Amino acid sequence: MADLTLSFVSNYNERVEPLMNGTIKADGVEIIPTYSHPSETFWRQLKFQEFEVAEMSMSSFLVARSRGADMIALPVFPSRRFFHAEQSYHVDSGIKAPGDLVGKRIGVGEYQQTAALWARGVLDHDFGVSQYKVHWYMERTDELSHGGATGFTPPPGISFHRIPPDKSMATMLVNNEIDVAPIAGHLSRAVNVIDRSTHIRASEADWSKIKPLFADEIGEAKRFVAKHGFVPVNHTYIVRGDVYRNNPGIALKLYDAFSKAKAHAAATLPERIPAALVFGPEYLAMTKAILGDDPFPYGIKDNQAMLQTIIDFSHEQGLTPHKMKVEELFAEELLGT
Repeated sequence: MADLTLSFVSNYNERVEPLMNGTIKADGVEIIPTYSHPSETFWRQLKFQEFEVAEMSMSSFLVARSRGADMIALPVFPSRRFFHAEQSYHVDSGIKAPGDLVGKRIGVGEYQQTAALWARGVLDHDFGVSQYKVHWYMERTDELSHGGATGFTPPPGISFHRIPPDKSMATMLVNNEIDVAPIAGHLSRAVNVIDRSTHIRASEADWSKIKPLFADEIGEAKRFVAKHGFVPVNHTYIVRGDVYRNNPGIALKLYDAFSKAKAHAAATLPERIPAALVFGPEYLAMTKAILGDDPFPYGIKDNQAMLQTIIDFSHEQGLTPHKMKVEELFAEELLGT
């Protein structure tokens, strides 16, 4: 019988699912899972701290911890993407290359979110597009945003605007009201958005004028990994402060369980490739050739460069008042992992 029962909220993630569904168990711990979309999860946890273990936006975690939030992270990073490479642009904007974004209008789901943090940082450091030389348009309202729960205000010197509540990034991009938005790879969802100001479905617009900023996204991923040595993290997992303090050893037990769940997912991945993806095994081999056998490393040691980069970006972009230290963020007993 488990010594401890913990409420656990997360989106579905194949590397975490074996822990969520009970295939993998944490020593002496019973997990009570709740599946929730990340944007809702983060708002609920940041505002109400209602779950004892929770998936958490890495950027919002940095912001919250810098403001004294009572939570501690596990060095578990099962969600990663190349966020800067997911941008799309309107051809009438005159953009031809990433460096052409200077002076343009860029949409973000939420200014504070991890995807926007990485996109701004990489565009600045790798392509010379300063965050201060573009115009930012944020879609999410304060009522349901991470920033609404942490008290976000736009950093000084930023050209910051709100997308009207009756519009969206997708409809504004296709109508050339903004120049760039992170919807590459998500057009099938974006085209079903209705602009509430005109009641016109985005799919009725001329999407032929929307192009990916990086025509070869895989090629850009190769460039990024060759230069930086990691895949940018999106989310981590946190333990509520009172649970961490009242249950010595809980961080290590959870970390071990997360690691076993990831190993189980990796071992069974080949047999889970859908038969309809005829070239699925070849894509898996290509992914490993580009990103290595484990694109989702856990622990502190294998993530030093990634963690320092996101810490630096958060401070540079005015989201955290000082550069956070790894020791301030992660459970003490896991700093040597």
